[in-house]
Amino acid sequence: MWQAIRSLLNRPSSDVVAYRPRQDGRPDPGEVCWAWVPFEEDHSQGKDRPVLIVGERGRQWLALMLTSKDHDREAAQQRPDGVAVDRFGHQWMDIGTGAWDREGRPSEVRLDRLLVLDAVRREGSALDEGTFRRVVAAGQPLWD
Repeated sequence: MWQAIRSLLNRPSSDVVAYRPRQDGRPDPGEVCWAWVPFEEDHSQGKDRPVLIVGERGRQWLALMLTSKDHDREAAQQRPDGVAVDRFGHQWMDIGTGAWDREGRPSEVRLDRLLVLDAVRREGSALDEGTFRRVVAAGQPLWD
């Protein structure tokens, strides 16, 4: 299953990054859904986690993983746009709360690890368009 998700190295021009959530039972850009995401240090292991779908590549989805861990507290530095950079260089942006977390905890999205997913489960809830646009604006320079 871990082969279904790959870290993105060079983004093809066919990628479409757009806000298009639809309540149609399928994952769409702008929605938080669930997928199995491999650990960076060992792709044979991973965990089921929420991801923000930011775009499409043919029949695949481009996504960013979410966490409820607050990286602002341990940030080694803060970018001018408020993005927290941890001691490993990972960049995290607050996106607030949503129906994707049953406990209503605030979430952060990791901007510097764009994933290509072949499989996504469970249609999630849509992020508001303003937050989606801020995430894409902060992350897209890291994806090119």
